Amino acid sequence: MGEGTEFFGNILIDVTRPCLVEIGANCVITGRVTLLTHGYEFSVLKHKYGKVLGSSGKVVIEDNVFIGFNTIILKGTRIGRDSIIGAGSIVTHNIPAGSVAVGNPCKVIMKIDDYYEKRKREYVEEAKAYALKLYLKTGKIPKISDFWEEVSLFLKKDGNLGKLPVRKQIKSALSQLLSSDPLYKSYDEFLIDAGIPKEEIDKR
Repeated sequence: MGEGTEFFGNILIDVTRPCLVEIGANCVITGRVTLLTHGYEFSVLKHKYGKVLGSSGKVVIEDNVFIGFNTIILKGTRIGRDSIIGAGSIVTHNIPAGSVAVGNPCKVIMKIDDYYEKRKREYVEEAKAYALKLYLKTGKIPKISDFWEEVSLFLKKDGNLGKLPVRKQIKSALSQLLSSDPLYKSYDEFLIDAGIPKEEIDKR
């Protein structure tokens, strides 16, 4: 397993042949993911044909791969670097590098470059919708700490990263992720664009 790889939740890795599992660096593998390096289908064949035909194969996850919740990765498969596998997928064949793939069986739905452009558009609207929902639900102005993944929208690269109330896995990457020219000049400007009345923000 490579450096920087993290597991979140319970992961099932087939340990009958541990030497057949390779996981690269900076991968994120979420809960209830299963990696299988062998099959037991010979349990049927041995009774019908009288032969035990062993079944095994390598599972390789290259660098910088995200594996979504409840995914099953079957023997003899390779997931190329810089790829995203959607939740609930069953990986039955190789996934090329730089792919976003999902489904049963897992299929490539777009290239990672296209997904990046899509997410750049969506995440701003999602952050604004979240800010407005917090305000409407609580009647209070949201805090910066509510946006631990979205701080690059309003925080400059030379900001004080040490005091940011963000999760460890995000904070470690902030210095690389933050833009020197955030979309908003200030946090208040972001809140106003989200639909929170300026007069309510000024009362804080």
